[in-house]
Amino acid sequence: MSEFFRSAALVAVVTAVTMLTRFLPFLFFGGKRQPPKAVLYLGRALPCAIMGMLVIYCLRNVTLLVPPHGIPELAGILLAVVLHIWKRNTLLSIGGSTVVYMLLVQLVF
Repeated sequence: MSEFFRSAALVAVVTAVTMLTRFLPFLFFGGKRQPPKAVLYLGRALPCAIMGMLVIYCLRNVTLLVPPHGIPELAGILLAVVLHIWKRNTLLSIGGSTVVYMLLVQLVF
């Protein structure tokens, strides 16, 4: 029974910390106060920087000299770009390219 309470306590702490990080900006910058310019800049710059870092992280172990020569990764990236330009839907771009990549890796290569 103690395992249940330990798990429940863990879920409660994770929930509280997540809620705190979500609500804190509204407490600091809510109402009529304008956030500092540095915070506004980071809000514009960080999403692109994080996406770039994630792409580099995902491609770090791709070897172009060894089969499958990065073909599944390239297909996934190209599909993500095409879907995003076409539909402007992030979920569709990520989901569609992930499905194609996984099918290529599991069934073709």
